[in-house]
Amino acid sequence: MTKPRRQIVAVFAALACTILAGAFTAYRLSADPTVAAAPSVGGPFSLVDGTNKPVTERTYRGKWEMIYFGYTFCPDACPTALNTIAETLQRLGPLADEIQPLFITVDPKRDTPDVVGSYVRNFDPRIVGLTGSTADIATVAKEFHIAYAIHRTGDGPDDYLMDHSSVIIVMDPDGRFAGVVAADLPPERMTAKIRQLLAASS
Repeated sequence: MTKPRRQIVAVFAALACTILAGAFTAYRLSADPTVAAAPSVGGPFSLVDGTNKPVTERTYRGKWEMIYFGYTFCPDACPTALNTIAETLQRLGPLADEIQPLFITVDPKRDTPDVVGSYVRNFDPRIVGLTGSTADIATVAKEFHIAYAIHRTGDGPDDYLMDHSSVIIVMDPDGRFAGVVAADLPPERMTAKIRQLLAASS
């Protein structure tokens, strides 16, 4: 990746994370009656997994969800995040049985069910890849306050990358927002963060 390209991605990521952090801050403040209604995190969606099986926001109720938005052609952030998620699951031991990691594509044009399903299996078979129509992805990204945009790299139909927020959103077993974890944390710190979030609800 060229230096100008890295700078563009860094600026976009910083803006996206600022927007996302603002939404989460507002969400936490919504418990204060003196604060105006704040945007919620999560909501109704309809996608499909790697076997083309329908998945909604209720499919994994009863489990904690670690949700990461990315795409299979991602050159660096996504494989790094998924590797870290996989190692975090290993470090959590039996506690990992309470968690469902989800990888939701922001590139539905290229990430068909077969593609996204095969991709996540390269990291850990417990990670479920989800995709859908362009409209479906726009809906779920909006529900979770995820920013993404096409970045053209050439004139061909597949000459593009996807700029996107790179965070892990944690939802509790009742489908309520529990917290957000930076996707670039080292595995030991991500494991500690996840343990902390799960312990806070017990």
